[in-house]
Amino acid sequence: MELVYPPYPAPLFPKPTFDSPSESVSGEEMLPVVEENGLVTGQMTRRYAHSGAKVMHPVVHLHIINRDCELYLQKRSMKKDLLPGYWDTAVGGHVSYGECLPEALLRESSEELGLCEYNPFFLRSYVFESDVEKELVNVFACVGRFDIRPDGDEVEEGRWWKFSEIDGAMGKGILTPNFEGEFAMIRHSLEALL
Repeated sequence: MELVYPPYPAPLFPKPTFDSPSESVSGEEMLPVVEENGLVTGQMTRRYAHSGAKVMHPVVHLHIINRDCELYLQKRSMKKDLLPGYWDTAVGGHVSYGECLPEALLRESSEELGLCEYNPFFLRSYVFESDVEKELVNVFACVGRFDIRPDGDEVEEGRWWKFSEIDGAMGKGILTPNFEGEFAMIRHSLEALL
C-alpha cells in the first residue's frame, strides 16, 4: 500500500461555497484526503478531520514485538484530544499531506518513542471509523529489542505486555477500541514474525 498523490496540489476540503468560504489554513497541519486504495483526492486540516465530517485520511500504526512474545504499548498522553490515558499501539499518527507512508512512520516513531532504527514489515490496511473521524489505517510491525524512550508530551508511559495480559484487559476500558479491534486482526501475523 502506498499513497498516490496528484501531480498538482489537491483541492481543499471542505470545498468552499458562497455561504461558507474556505477558512485560512496557514500554519495548520494538513492531512491528505484518501480513497481506500490510497488515491489522494484532496487535503484538509487536522481540525476538520476530527470535526465529525468523517472524511477519510491515512494514519500509520507500528506494533513493536520482542522475542519473548511481548508487545510494547503506549499509554496515551492526557493532553491528547482523543482517548487520553488509554493504552494503545506503540506508535500511531497521522500522515501529513505530501508524506509517503514510510516517512510518516519514521517521523511518528521518532517523535513518540525516539525510535529510528528498525525494519518495519507492512501487515495490512483497513478502514476504521469512530464517532468523530474515518481513517485508512496502515499497520506495520517490527521485531527486536530496541532502546525506546517515550516522549513525555506524546506518550504518558510505555511498557511491554504479554499477549495473555492484553487478552485480560480487552473490553475493560483500559485499551483503545481501535487497538482492541486491530490486535484481534493482526495477532496471528505478529506471532508469525517470531
